[in-house]
Amino acid sequence: MKLVFATGNKGKLREAREILEDLAEVVSPADLGILEDVAETGSTLKENSILKAEGYRKLCGMDCFADDTGLEVDALGGAPGIHAARYAQDIARRDGRPLPPDHDFSANIDALLSELAKHPGAPRTARFRSVVTLLLDGEMHFFEGTLEGRIAESRSGSGGFGYDPVFIADAYPDRSVAELPEEVKNAISHRGKALRAMAEWIKKNI
Repeated sequence: MKLVFATGNKGKLREAREILEDLAEVVSPADLGILEDVAETGSTLKENSILKAEGYRKLCGMDCFADDTGLEVDALGGAPGIHAARYAQDIARRDGRPLPPDHDFSANIDALLSELAKHPGAPRTARFRSVVTLLLDGEMHFFEGTLEGRIAESRSGSGGFGYDPVFIADAYPDRSVAELPEEVKNAISHRGKALRAMAEWIKKNI
């Protein structure tokens, strides 16, 4: 079975291939020569994952799965939430400053730490939440995963991607996710949990 993972993120693609390696050949749209983007205009993680799965299914003509992930920080009322990849842009737009590039996670981390600094003494608890939509034979199936933790005061580690340098998982409280070996990160990650749930479903139903 061949599945298209609706992502251009090499880290996500590697994680999915490792989890699904015995069940499916996972390819990206770019592997198929498709470079178009699908707009993420939904108001929830589930809506965005559906939009991406449906959009890339039409572009690729193949069974497809997509994820959408948000970072929910309690002291910020659940922000950045579904806007995690564009948080720095949201803050710059709010403050009337020039917009940084889209998906600039160094700028996103700066924005997150700056916003948290406005809440001294507040709990820094947070979680990553992922929703995966699998579009298979015209039917949709949904899988979710979360990773509980907190936001560090500053960056540490060079592994992973996104907010990993400032996210400390409850399971490994002495280091950031960016400092964890990849196999450890994959074992506890929000997306990994959702993808493993999808893998179990495929084993039982396909």
